[in-house]
Parts: sequence; C-alpha cells; structure tokens
Amino acid sequence: MEVIFKILRQAEKSCASVQNYRLDVEAGNTILDCLNQIKWEQDGTLAFRKNCRNTICGSCAIRINGRSALACKENVGSEIIFAGQNGKNAKENTIPEITIAPLGNMPVIKDLVVDMSSFWDNLEAVMPYVSTAGRQVPEREFLQTQEERSRLDQTGNCIMCGACYSECNAREVNPNFAGPHALAKASRMVLDSRDNQTENRLEKYNQGTDGVWGCTRCYYCNSVCPMEVAPMDQITKIKQEILDRKQADDSRSIRHRKVLIELVKEGGWVDERQFGLKVVGNSFKDLKGLLSIAPLGIKMLTRGKFPMKFEPSQGTAQVRSLIEAVQAEEKKG
Repeated sequence: MEVIFKILRQAEKSCASVQNYRLDVEAGNTILDCLNQIKWEQDGTLAFRKNCRNTICGSCAIRINGRSALACKENVGSEIIFAGQNGKNAKENTIPEITIAPLGNMPVIKDLVVDMSSFWDNLEAVMPYVSTAGRQVPEREFLQTQEERSRLDQTGNCIMCGACYSECNAREVNPNFAGPHALAKASRMVLDSRDNQTENRLEKYNQGTDGVWGCTRCYYCNSVCPMEVAPMDQITKIKQEILDRKQADDSRSIRHRKVLIELVKEGGWVDERQFGLKVVGNSFKDLKGLLSIAPLGIKMLTRGKFPMKFEPSQGTAQVRSLIEAVQAEEKKG
C-alpha cells in the first residue's frame, strides 16, 4: 500500500517544518522499518535514534500520530487505523498519512533526536539505586522473599524510553517536576526491602509540586507506556506511603487528599463550601490561605454561585462503607 509519512523536521534552535515522504509499504511494517526505508532510499539526512528493534532498549521513542510510542513496536496498519483513515469517513482514493514528530518536553537536537539531559538528571535526582548502607551486608548475600521481589517486577520493566516524560503535562508547566519516569523508579526504591533510606526518600518526594504532588493524574503516562509500568499508579503508591505517615496539618497537599476523602465519606460527594476552607484555609488556622481565596468567595457570592446548603448524595452510607473497606484493606497490607 502507499502511505505518506509527514515528518516534522528541525535543526537545533531553528523553526520546524513538515516534510512528506511517499512510501510503498506493507501493513505489518513497523514505523521504524519505514523510517529506515526513508533514510536508506530517499533522504540520508533524516535523523532518528534506534538500536535493538525489539522493544527492549527504548531508543526509538517518537511521537506517532500525536502520541509518544516506540517506532519498533507500532506498525503501519495499526497507525492508519489509529489516525481514523480506514474508517467509514475515509475518502476513496485518498492516500493514508502518518504523522511523525520528536518527543515532547525535551529540546530538539535534529529532526526526531531530542536532548534527554533533563530526563536523565531528574532520574538521578531521585537516587534510583539501593542505598550504600543497604548494600553493605557482611558475609552473605542479601536474600529477598518471592513476595518482596515481586513488588519490584512492574517498575523493573521500565526501559527508560521517555514516552511518559514526553506526554507529561505536569512537566510541561513545571520544569522542576521530577517526571513520571523518575517517580516510577522512586516507587521501586520505596518498595525495595534492601533499601534503608525509605523515610528520607519519602521526605524528598513529598517536597511540594516538584515531587509526587506535582502529578495531575492525567493518565497520559499510563496510556503511552509501552511496558505497562503504569507510572501514575507508582506515583500513587508513594503518595499513599506519605499519607500514612503524615497529618492533615503538615501541608496543603496532604490536607487536599485527606479532606477530600473525609468529605466524600460524610456526604457521598465533596461539599465545596467546606473543601476550600479546610484545605486552603486549614480550618481557619491559615490566615494567609483564607485571604487568598476570599476574592473568589466574594465573586461567587455576588454572582449567586455559592451554595447556601449542601445536599448529601443518595447512597452516602454505601459510599462510606466502600471507602472504609478499602482503608481497612490498606492497613492490612
């Protein structure tokens, strides 16, 4: 079949432009096969990364039809379907197109090659290795039970491809946010029975929006991860470890989670009148926080958008019992 590849090309510190390449390919050809064909047969100047071609090394991560993925894993047939060009709305005799672009949240060096310095720096910052003291076990190897080792399986599958980092909107607005890849590795260390720095790690990951509280739970990192590491789920595990050790007064991030749960338990959904006062105002203990939300409160009152009463949802008792059951299971775990 004939396919047009629309590739975003760019030199360092210059404007990007789209260049089209027309290829005769099979539906089963991978996107990496097609990039190789372009480079070998049409344009030797096209720059992209590759290595294993077997979904192991993570080198060939790029954006395909608007989402981050491995070029060696995705094929032409699925990408044409993904782009909606094989459906009922596809025009007859129209040549299908596949759009290729470099990963996001990282500066472009050339074409599809990006500078991953910030990616690696953030990984290093979470200390993704067993602590030195934890490795000093005299006269014998450090044994783990099968259960202890199984906790590390999912995060151990990460191949550092950068797909999650590329799609992270928290990273896009906050350059100090560690990123889902780093925090997924951080979760691995928190769960590792050999490490003896858990408390110090949790304090580090608890630092404002640079750590786990910067995650917006958009789910993009989970959806694009080629190895099903589920970075957002790993971040949630760290949050839970922190919440188990902290009180609501310790920080606004902690209060946000704890107050949310308590209000849902009380009324089946969130009483927004109490939510702002308890989270931002810390139940009238934080004067600065109260003053910060006062203008919004006044606007809502004057425009009739501030509810004078709260109606609990139907089935509140059932919602409460479900939350309490989950909390009981978490304590057992």
